[in-house]
Amino acid sequence: ILKITFKLSSSQFLSYLFDYLILFVSTVFRGHLGKVELDGVTLATAAISVMGIGIGYGLSAACDTLSQAFGAGNLCLVGVITQKAILILLLACLPCCKNNTFILVSQAAFMYIIEAKYLQNQGIIWPLVITGVVTNTLNALINYIFLFVLDMGVTGSAAANTISQYSLTIILFIYIRWTGLHKDTWPGELSMDCLQEWDSFIHLAIQSMLMMCAEWWTYEIGGLLIGEVEFGAQSVVYGLANIAYMFPVGFSVAGNVRVGNAMGAGDVAQAKLSAKLSMICAVSVAVVLATVVGSSKNVIAYIFTNDKVIWGENVNYYFFLQSNQAAGGSIVKGLGKQKIGAICNLVGYYAVGFPIGIFLMFAAKWGIFGLWTGLLISVFLQSVFLSVLLFKLNWKKASEEVRNIGFPFIKS
Repeated sequence: ILKITFKLSSSQFLSYLFDYLILFVSTVFRGHLGKVELDGVTLATAAISVMGIGIGYGLSAACDTLSQAFGAGNLCLVGVITQKAILILLLACLPCCKNNTFILVSQAAFMYIIEAKYLQNQGIIWPLVITGVVTNTLNALINYIFLFVLDMGVTGSAAANTISQYSLTIILFIYIRWTGLHKDTWPGELSMDCLQEWDSFIHLAIQSMLMMCAEWWTYEIGGLLIGEVEFGAQSVVYGLANIAYMFPVGFSVAGNVRVGNAMGAGDVAQAKLSAKLSMICAVSVAVVLATVVGSSKNVIAYIFTNDKVIWGENVNYYFFLQSNQAAGGSIVKGLGKQKIGAICNLVGYYAVGFPIGIFLMFAAKWGIFGLWTGLLISVFLQSVFLSVLLFKLNWKKASEEVRNIGFPFIKS
C-alpha cells in the first residue's frame, strides 16, 4: 500500500507542478512587459480564477466520487459520470464568463479538469505528467514568439495562455484516445444515461465547489484588503504557500483515490489504512518542508524582496496544519461527504479565521501577519475537526451507504 501511495503521490505532485508552471512561466514573460502591464494582467488572472476557473475546479470535484465507481468495478458508470460532467461543466461556462475570451479559456480549462479527474480516479497519473511537460515547452515557445518576436504585448500574453490551455486539453485527449485508456469505461458512444439525474450531480458539485472556493476566495479577498504597501509581501507568501502545498497534496489526492476505490469495493480495512497512511505521509512531508522553509526564510524572502519582515512563524505552522487539513478534506471527498467538507471550510474561514484575520489586520494593526494568523487559526480548527471526524467515523456504515444507496448520480 505504501508503495502504491508513493507512486500515486509523486506522479500527482509532478502533474500539479507542471500545471502550475504554465501560469508561472507566463507570469515571468509578462514581467518583462512592464510593471503596469504585469499588475493589470495579474489582477485579470485573479478575477478569471475566482469567478471562472475556480468555480470549474470546484464543480469538477464532484467527479472525485468516480473512484468509488471504479473501485466497485462499475466501469460503465465511470464513463457515464464523465460524460455527464463534461455536459454540465461546459454549460457552466456560460454564466461564469460574460465575454468570448473568458468562455474560450474556461472551456479549455474545464475540459482538462474533467480529463484529469477521469484518469486520477482510476489511478492513472503519468499521462498528466507527460502532457504537462509537452505543454510547458510549447507554452514557453509561444510566449516568446508572441511577446518578443511579434511584439503583441498583453494581447499576445492572453493569446499565448489561451493556446496553451487548449493545447493541454487537446494533447491529453489525443493521448487518451491513442493509448486506448478509455476503452473499458467509455466504449465510444454517448450514453443516454448521462442525461439523467442531473440534479443529484449538480447538488454534489455545488457542495464540492463551496468546499474548494471557500478556501480559494479567502486568499484572493485577503490579498485585496491587505493594501498596496503589503500587497507584494502577500503575493510572495501566497505564491510560496501554493508551491509548498503541492508537496503534501500528492498524498492527499492519493488518499482520495485509494479510499474511494476501497469504499466502492467494500474493503473497509483498506480504506481506513489508506486514509491513515495518506494523512501521516502528508503531515510528515509538511514537517520537513516547514523546517526547511523556516530555517531559510530570510534567504527565500530576499529572492523576491528586500523586505525581511514578510515572513512570520505563523506561516511555518500554517504549512504544517494545511497539509493535515488538505489530506482530511481529500479523504472526505473520497467518501462522498462533500457537504461536511463544505460546511467545515465555510465555518472555518468565514465564521472564524477570516474575521479574526481582518480584526488583527486592521484593528490590531498587525498587517499581513494578522491576516495569516487568522488563516492559521482557521486551518487549525479545520484540521482538528476533520481528524476527529475520520477517527470517529463508522467506516463499515459509510461503506454500506456507498454500496446500498448507490452512487449519487444514477439510480440502480
